[in-house]
Amino acid sequence: MKVVIFGATGLSGKAILAEALSKNHQVTILVRNAQAVTFKDKNLKVIEGSVLDKNTVNAVLKNQDAVIQSLGVGGKGDGKPTTFVSDANKIIMEEMEKTNVKRLIAMSNIGAGNSLAFTPWIFRKLVLPYFMKWLQVIVDDKNRMEPMIMNSNLDWTIVRSAGMVDKPAKGKVNDTLIGEGLKLTITLADLAKFMVDQIEDKKYIKQAPSISN
Repeated sequence: MKVVIFGATGLSGKAILAEALSKNHQVTILVRNAQAVTFKDKNLKVIEGSVLDKNTVNAVLKNQDAVIQSLGVGGKGDGKPTTFVSDANKIIMEEMEKTNVKRLIAMSNIGAGNSLAFTPWIFRKLVLPYFMKWLQVIVDDKNRMEPMIMNSNLDWTIVRSAGMVDKPAKGKVNDTLIGEGLKLTITLADLAKFMVDQIEDKKYIKQAPSISN
């Protein structure tokens, strides 16, 4: 399939890009700096530009089948409040509507939306607000992003990820809508496979599974 990946140079984005190419999808990525892309593949098209430029996003989306949105603020960010992901996602969704691209797989975090209830009480009340403020602002932005996706006419799936670790794949993902059996982490490879599988898997259309190993 023809797939656009936004955020393909980030930690998770690189893994998702590699997985999509391994499945022989025709992949287009939009990046701020094309020289930062080290992948070389006959099925990869690299376009340089800003995801906040609606005309550029529109051009990238034409004649595509699906979108994977794995945008982030760069690791832990700077700890300051941000609207980057929600702002960019709004533009992506508007241009998807204009170009008639229906399938959106968007990456979020466990702790966003109703998945906050899946986390331990001490994490919600103590660790997140006082010791992981950098994550709190990221989750806050995902909480702005998620409702706009859920209220859209797109065939969406929001994937709420546990903490990502760069370790060998375990080959099994615990995916749940109610938090059953969730763990603290997931390998990048397992996350990437789950995200790419959603392109054609209809199980979680218009749903927001949480995933971990």
